Amino acid sequence: MSTYVFPARTTTAEIELGTTLQPKFGPDGLIPCITTDHVTNEVLMFAFMNAESLARTLTTRKATYWSRSRSKLWTKGEESGNAQLVKELRVDCDQDVLLLKVENVGGAACHNGYPSCFYRKLADGATVDTPASLKLELTARRVFDPATVYKKK
Repeated sequence: MSTYVFPARTTTAEIELGTTLQPKFGPDGLIPCITTDHVTNEVLMFAFMNAESLARTLTTRKATYWSRSRSKLWTKGEESGNAQLVKELRVDCDQDVLLLKVENVGGAACHNGYPSCFYRKLADGATVDTPASLKLELTARRVFDPATVYKKK
């Protein structure tokens, strides 16, 4: 249970049209977070936050997320140096999704070394009727080599 408490959710009108942050965390205590570049609006990544990571993000202005696979908080860039400095936080209409607009320090948001986690696209001509045609193509170049940045502990 988190020690960080955000304002209680009230009426639909206040949640959807009001001026108080009332984030809706799921039953697992998490809220989805989309992160974009504050200048270009390119989608950099998608992750989850819990109340503690959201509070830390608001306090430090450094994007901090909840890792479901590692069951721990992580501040973007703590190992790679590719930090995300929060310029703006937005919520969707019913406050169950967050949008961070960040300065992407270091130029890479993806742990695989790419500027964005969305560095591949489905190839033209792909059809669901032909599984072999469902190929992905790279759309970006790596900024860094993860093997040299992340040291196994």
